Amino acid sequence: MRIFIYIITVLLIAAPTWADEAREYDHVNGYEDDHDRARRALEQGEILSLADILKKSEQKYTGQLIEAELEDEHGEMVYKIVVLAANSRVLKLYYDARSGKLLKLKERGKSH
Repeated sequence: MRIFIYIITVLLIAAPTWADEAREYDHVNGYEDDHDRARRALEQGEILSLADILKKSEQKYTGQLIEAELEDEHGEMVYKIVVLAANSRVLKLYYDARSGKLLKLKERGKSH
């Protein structure tokens, strides 16, 4: 029973430390999570909106939108757009969130 209480105590003490690892420290804003960083970057004009990126994507790559998310790739914000194209191929498009430039395109699936 003592070991169980000891383990629970250690886990409770360590939990806040683990939670901070999922957050990033900014010298101006303190600790903030990914959602806060993304919102702040958009509000300050540092990145384009998802709507802008989707317009750009739809001009060249038509199909049904499956997923759209903003990711942190090695300190750079990148929009990942996943589209099911008319030819049954799944397209993964990676856009630089600042410039809107297409960084990478991955394709999977059958083409008819």
